[in-house]
Amino acid sequence: MAAAALLRRFKPMFDRVLVERAVAETKTKGGILLPDKSLGKILEATVVAVGPGVRTETGSFIAPSVKVGDKILLPEYGGTTVKLEEKEYHLFRDTDILAKFED
Repeated sequence: MAAAALLRRFKPMFDRVLVERAVAETKTKGGILLPDKSLGKILEATVVAVGPGVRTETGSFIAPSVKVGDKILLPEYGGTTVKLEEKEYHLFRDTDILAKFED
């Protein structure tokens, strides 16, 4: 099954957001290769799938604040790792996302 088809079938529940972390730069602008230990944790990600949102106690609906394709800033810790088709994604709650980058 193709990765795109699998992602279309994967639907996060409630206010969960599935993200793909950005790839770390392994080379400086001057061409120096960086070791893996010096890269640190990548906090930027792209939203891949979004749940429908969550309902309040009164029954009103709160939609997620991000949509598929948004570039976001994640907390350093947290989230749940999900492997789909040998690729690693992460699930976060909508309220855990720190910021959204504007185009």
